[in-house]
Amino acid sequence: MSNNQNSAQSSALPEVTGAAGSEPQIAAPQGNPPTTLTTKDLIVGTGADVLATSTLTVHYTLMSWSTGQIVESSWKSQPATFPLNGVITGWQEGIPGMKVGGRRLLVIPPDKAYGANGAGPIGPNETLIFVVDVISVQ
Repeated sequence: MSNNQNSAQSSALPEVTGAAGSEPQIAAPQGNPPTTLTTKDLIVGTGADVLATSTLTVHYTLMSWSTGQIVESSWKSQPATFPLNGVITGWQEGIPGMKVGGRRLLVIPPDKAYGANGAGPIGPNETLIFVVDVISVQ
């Protein structure tokens, strides 16, 4: 698992606060988004490893880079469970290597998200900000 974050991009990453087990708070991003998938471990988990073939149960918060608005949050309803190989490329590349109990910030460029078409509330060519907490791995 490579961390594509570098010092030039770190200033552009949004600030995330909140304790483990509670909904994270994401500050609206400033400036231009990174053009590559960027990850940052906010809490390093101690449980089972996430593999590319894992089925995960997670809590996540999704913010749109362009608007700085929360688009969706599983914290408002219930955790999400899904096979990692069935979601967007940014998750498939940015989540493996996490451990249960971990929290990771993902900044996903459009080419690894929903691209030029967008999807549902996600506009075309949108950079996505996810904060993902891994609850369990199967």
